[in-house]
Amino acid sequence: MTEPSHAELARVVREHAGRLAASLVPLIGDFATAEDLVQDAVVSALQRWPTEGIPRRPDAWLFTVARRRGVDALRRNSNYRSKLEQLQWLIHRDPDSEPDDRLRLVFTCCHPALPRSAQIALTLRVVCGLTTAQIARAFLVPESTVAQRITRAKRKITEAGIPYRVPGGDELDARLSEVLAVIYLLLNEGYLATAERSAARDLVDDAEWLATLLHRLMPADPEAAGLLALIRLHRARGTARFDPAGGLVLLQHQDRSRWDRTEIAEATRLLTRAAMRHRPGPYQLQAAIVACHAEAERWEDTDWEQIVLLYDMLLHLAPSPVARLNRAVALRYAAGPRAAMSELDALADALDRYHLYHAVRADVLRELARPDEARAADLRALDLTANPAQQALLRERLSWT
Repeated sequence: MTEPSHAELARVVREHAGRLAASLVPLIGDFATAEDLVQDAVVSALQRWPTEGIPRRPDAWLFTVARRRGVDALRRNSNYRSKLEQLQWLIHRDPDSEPDDRLRLVFTCCHPALPRSAQIALTLRVVCGLTTAQIARAFLVPESTVAQRITRAKRKITEAGIPYRVPGGDELDARLSEVLAVIYLLLNEGYLATAERSAARDLVDDAEWLATLLHRLMPADPEAAGLLALIRLHRARGTARFDPAGGLVLLQHQDRSRWDRTEIAEATRLLTRAAMRHRPGPYQLQAAIVACHAEAERWEDTDWEQIVLLYDMLLHLAPSPVARLNRAVALRYAAGPRAAMSELDALADALDRYHLYHAVRADVLRELARPDEARAADLRALDLTANPAQQALLRERLSWT
């Protein structure tokens, strides 16, 4: 055994805790009990592996811990002996030779009957192997709140008889959209860094891991590929988004030599392969927009007209005020600040409580030589955000006026 790094430990727990949960649920016959057994094993691993090292067979180690706790529960089941024999067999299996049940697990955790907050918490805990405390720290909410969400979700799964399966036919598209939305929300939470910086980075890691898993298990779905490409394109530019002091660096001021060009090229190839299926979707289009930015050698080389067209397509498929706001930003550089302001004025009611709307509006107002209104907009944005990096940026802008 060797002493693991934090990243290696997180990777191993994600990989094997999800597999363990996917194996236990159909055997135990009770989602809540199986999930509790997995969490007991994960907590033990997080306590012991940092000092003892990662075992040669992490899956067998985790399963042994879970099995010890599960014996009493199984004894209350009339099929105890046959189930225990199945559990014993799983210890000696080759994980790579067995069907991967984690896709069924993801679809169960992201069932539309569960509130979105519960879907996220349950996915992070059961599929990614995070503890309740880790989830609470990532989203800056009390641990008791996360525990309640998870408990209610497990109860709902049991009481509603939510099936442990991948849906088929017409149901698959609707259910897949739930899974993709949960992964996308994890990306946004981590990328926008509304939580603690280290916890936020972990959320982006979790989003990429889940998207990679989903793409591997559903390689023919272009939206799963599009979301994975989107995450990787964002990550490729991640090191340039903050200065050494932790301050936020806007896109136009980032040092593009720090972007991972290899990762950008690989993500773009993934997106191109998805586009060849001729089934465009919101995640593919968002990835294409980010790719336009990522492929520009300089800010001045950005193809704003193409970005506006991509936003037009995105709004046709998935209209939203935030997408319209982002289109207005692109329109500012493609057609000028007056065209952008016209779009921003139309969004005033829908986005009045959104800090980025006011920050964008302040920028455009300054370009239109309306400094007093720009300052008021920046103050409004500052009042609406709790993000320390964004607060620092807004205070710096306000100090200039």
